[in-house]
Formats: sequence, C-alpha cells, structure tokens
Amino acid sequence: MRQPLDPQTYDEPIFDALITARERFGDKEILEDQDRHPLTYTGLIRAAFVLGRKIAGMTEAEERVAVLLPSSSGVVVTFFALHAFARVPVMLNFTAGEANLKAAIKTAGVKKILSAKRFIQQAKLDELVDQLKTVAEIVWLDDLRASIKLPDKLYGLTAGAAPRRFRKKTDPDAPGVVLFTSGSFGAPKGVVLSQRNLVANARQISTHIHLKPEWVMFNPLPTFHCFGLTGGVILPLLSGLKAFQYPSPLHAKTITDLLPQVKASVLFATDTFLNQYARVAEPTDFSTLEFIVGGAEKVREETRALFNSKFGGPVILEGYGATEAAPVVAVNHPDRNRPGTVGQILPGMDYRLEPVPGIDAGGRLLLQGPNVMSGYITADDPRAVEPIEGGWLDTGDIVDVDGEGYVTIRGRAKRFAKIAGEMVSLTAVEGIAVAVWPDQRHAVVSVPDSRKGERLVLVTDNAAAEIAPMTEWARTNGVPELAVPRKIMKVGEVPVLGTGKTDYVAIQKMVEADKAA
Repeated sequence: MRQPLDPQTYDEPIFDALITARERFGDKEILEDQDRHPLTYTGLIRAAFVLGRKIAGMTEAEERVAVLLPSSSGVVVTFFALHAFARVPVMLNFTAGEANLKAAIKTAGVKKILSAKRFIQQAKLDELVDQLKTVAEIVWLDDLRASIKLPDKLYGLTAGAAPRRFRKKTDPDAPGVVLFTSGSFGAPKGVVLSQRNLVANARQISTHIHLKPEWVMFNPLPTFHCFGLTGGVILPLLSGLKAFQYPSPLHAKTITDLLPQVKASVLFATDTFLNQYARVAEPTDFSTLEFIVGGAEKVREETRALFNSKFGGPVILEGYGATEAAPVVAVNHPDRNRPGTVGQILPGMDYRLEPVPGIDAGGRLLLQGPNVMSGYITADDPRAVEPIEGGWLDTGDIVDVDGEGYVTIRGRAKRFAKIAGEMVSLTAVEGIAVAVWPDQRHAVVSVPDSRKGERLVLVTDNAAAEIAPMTEWARTNGVPELAVPRKIMKVGEVPVLGTGKTDYVAIQKMVEADKAA
C-alpha cells in the first residue's frame, strides 16, 4: 500500500524549502563538486543572495532567465540565486544544437543567458555562444563574481542569518523552472513546473524511500534534464543529503574513481552511462553505494548482470518519469525491488489507464498529482501557460499495473507499429536485438510499407548483425515472426541525446534518408 503524502510538506516556495531544510538538518555541508570546495546550507544561501542581487539588478521580477551551465556547485547557486529574487530559471540543454536552443530561447521569452567562460571554453561551445548572442544577451557569471565587493559580502552575511526577511516572497504555485522535453520523439516542448511541483516531487520520493541525512548523493546528470535537477539537486538538498555535482556523465573513469573518494551513497544515472561505468570501474569503486537509481531509459538485464557478476551489486532501482511530472512518477524500493518493472507509483499521485485499440495488456497512462506541471508554453505567446486539458497528464506511455501496484512500461504510444493489422511494440522488438547481442546498442523504428502497413528497421552498431539470429531467438521464445525486423541498418554509433537517451528523431531521419537514397 502506498504511503500518504502530507500536503503541508510541499506547501512552500522552493527557496523557503531550502531554508526549512537548514532549520531541520542544521548547518551541515550540503553541496560539493569536482573543485572540492564544499558549501554548507548557510554558505549556499549566502552565495545565492549575493549573486541573486547582482542578477536582480539587471533583470525584472518574474523574468525568465536562461542558465547555460553544467552540473556543478555554480549551477545550484545560480538556480537558488534566481529564486531568492523571484526570477524564473530556464535551463538550457547545451547539447541540443543551435536551432533547438534558439527555439527554446524564443519559446521561453528569454532576454538574458547566464553562463561561465571556463565552461564554454572547456566544452568548446564558443561558436554556439556566438550564435546565441544574436538572440539573447550573454551574462558571464565570472564577471559578476569579480564585481563582488565587501558591501556585497556583508549583505550576504546579513541575509544568510535571516533569509526569510531578505528573500523575495513568492507563491508555491509560481513558476519554479522552465525545462524542455528531451525531444527523443519530436521537437522539444517547453514545460513550466511550479515551485510546488518541484518541492512535492522531492517529498514524494523521500516519503517513498527513506533517505538518510548522512548519505551523499552523486549526480553526474545535467540539470537541464529534470532527472538531474530534481533527483540530483533538489531532492538531496531538501532531504539533508550532501549533493555532489559532476559536470558530465561521459567521464566514466573519473566518475567511478570519484565515487569511493566522496563516499557516495546514491548514484543517479541512465542505463547507457551505468553500463559504461561498470565496464571501466575497479572492484571497490561502487563499495560505498547503498543503491543506484536508473531512469530516463529502460535498464537492460545486461547492465544488471554486469554489476552483479563483476561487483556483486549494488542494487539498481529502475524508475520512470516525465518532465511534465517533475519528473519522478514511479520507482522501485531498496526492499521491494522488482527488476523489469519501474516500481510503484509515488505517494500523492492518482492514475488511470485508458484502453488502446489493438493492445490487450495495460493501457495509456494518465496522471494527476501535486508534481504534475502547470502547463506548456509556445513561441506564439511565451507568457501564456497552456494548462493540461481535463486536469489529467497524458504521458503517452503504454503501461501495465499489477495487483500490487508495480508498473511495467510496454512502450510509448508513438513507439508502436501496426504490421499486418497487429500492434507491435518497437521497444519489445529492440528487446530481441538486446537479447541476441547484449553488448551492442540498438534502436528500432518503423517506415511505411505498401503491403503490411509498416515495416521494422533495426539500427545497430553491431557490424555483424544479421536477421537470422533474431528470427531464431523469436521462434525459441514464442515471439511472433512479424516482430522481427526485415531490414538492418548498421552504423558506427547509434545516436543518443545529451541525457543518454536514444535519439529517435535523428535515427528516423537516417532511416528515411537511407530509404530515399
């Protein structure tokens, strides 16, 4: 049975929730990054006030201000600096490319972008920034910090001692952040999450899984992705855990070396990155971890087997979420972990399944709850937030829920093909390729077919892939033959997004271009 969620625990703005956490857990070290200069709650609050006042001097109340930074103490300070003075952070995906970033800036109505010269130089984003300068002003945090003088520091000391007197008061239902969906199935959409949404989702997770304040949460995921922002930053800070931020999930060896050094207790990552970490890690690199949370994409059995055979654990808890739900919807529990499912839906959420023609098991998942977004924004009118029709969020996912509430993802509604009158899950078809070649990455898309309606195409980085082994596996495991792709497209690398999720938009374009050639 799901635990109840007390509405009073999330009925406060996010900066107030940070202050409440300091009052509850004491002035302990709470934030650190690769530079190894930890901040206490008070240090974070002071820094947010000092930087926030600088930003407030060049912006208006409730203005949306873009943030172009990697996971770091700096991005966390900047996020709370904006909230201290009632500005709205717009987290930009620096891996999305010029066109998507310009579209995001227009959609959100952004005038200024906060970034750091060191990051732009190290990430080799100079040309991108030059292009973004044509649509918004770049404000260098390096310059703002250099302008901080003694009066600013004295202000920070005073504000840090009495933060509720100095912070700009906001409503819990005021915007907390603007994020953009990953775009793995189409153009990214602007999502407005309220401050209540963010605080509520952190409370839902900590109600579902007991998190000990002495733990350290290691976050290598970007804060432009809701998993990295809520799970890697807001959840630990509001729950009394130190949040260790690392700027890129791609640095597998550095990350696995750091985990025992910082005594990491919980690691957030996607399956793609977890698989990479397991391959380069030393025997004791995961020894301090209580558990790993895997989200944003399906956790493969091959990844679990790799952790179990090589390290004897730690347990991987697969979860499920959506940007529109702030993002965590369901997650397994350390004591009730069922691989193959994404766990149980979090406290405080209601759900229903709508039948889908042609699909017998499960249905389309719709959600309600305090973590469900305020609405979408569009470039036509950036200030207008389009609320959810009927009050229920349509996730677009086909799921099955068993008698004990465990959720199994069957696939995206868009990720089904109709072949010879039968609905076929493209996610399940990918599972055939994964079962036959577990060490490679695979993706399946569909294209129109004059005879059967649609045809499956496997895109894989396995140069030796052939149809016959998949057909044999399907026959042996009772899978219909129509679920076996009839075409294989071999590539050097299967495209992925900056979050590690498969980039189906790019893959679909590749397949269609190959077909037209």
